[in-house]
Amino acid sequence: MSVQQHSGGRPPSPRSVLLAEVAQATQRLADAGVPSPRTDAEELAAFVHGVKRGALHTVKDADFDARYWEVVARREAREPLQHITGHAYFRYLELQVGPGVFVPRPETESVVGWAIDAVRAMDVVEPCVVDLCTGSGAIALALAQEVPRSRVYAVELSEDALVWTRKNMEGSRVELRQGDALAAFPDLDGQVDLVISNPPYIPLTEWEYVAPEARDHDPELALFSGEDGLQLIRGLERTAHRLLRPGGVVVVEHADTQGGQVPWIFAEDRGWTDAADHPDLNNRPRFATARKAVP
Repeated sequence: MSVQQHSGGRPPSPRSVLLAEVAQATQRLADAGVPSPRTDAEELAAFVHGVKRGALHTVKDADFDARYWEVVARREAREPLQHITGHAYFRYLELQVGPGVFVPRPETESVVGWAIDAVRAMDVVEPCVVDLCTGSGAIALALAQEVPRSRVYAVELSEDALVWTRKNMEGSRVELRQGDALAAFPDLDGQVDLVISNPPYIPLTEWEYVAPEARDHDPELALFSGEDGLQLIRGLERTAHRLLRPGGVVVVEHADTQGGQVPWIFAEDRGWTDAADHPDLNNRPRFATARKAVP
């Protein structure tokens, strides 16, 4: 075959060194059981080389950084991607995260989406929102950003987590306090329009089944809550009822295996109406909502 007959006279372009290494890294991460090996391999490559994921092909062969294999090895050992890169994306936010704080998950984005729609639908000029167990601040910051006239309050107990919360909330209008979510904001009793929480909800009996990224790196305080995982949610039910005005709404995330249980915690005989469960984007039960009864 003549050169003119092959690809219009041009030899095929050699694949870049970086893209070839990303392909190898993808296989290594897949073999290690990482849930999204290709995405993570590309994210790590982009992080090390200081480019966007979509621009990896622009990295010159001479600029390949061998430190890429150091971060791949860390991810291969199931260290969270977000701990390696130092940031996590949540809705329209880029948050700083690391050891000591719970890494926000994509599933929680749908929880916040529902809450934002609920607040926007309220006939309230400046809705008051409380985020219990705020962690990185993802939920509170998303609500403050997407509901511009809201007054947003957040509470976190862990000093280790607060290191990251304070970084993320610097310059924001969220009022952050340190303390126990169950006793938080007595000054707001009966005045809050929406209470939201992504509390710990994994049963202690499920420890061995938790993904290593969470089990070995997320703080236990943010993961586990009693034998059935519902211990803190039961306490938050009382807190939410105390904080909310009549007609106010509570939104609580839970495990997909707890869908039939959580709405029952917000029972009519405890002052609630319209308790219901809602699915996430994968159509799995993900969060419960209820409305404080109007006398």
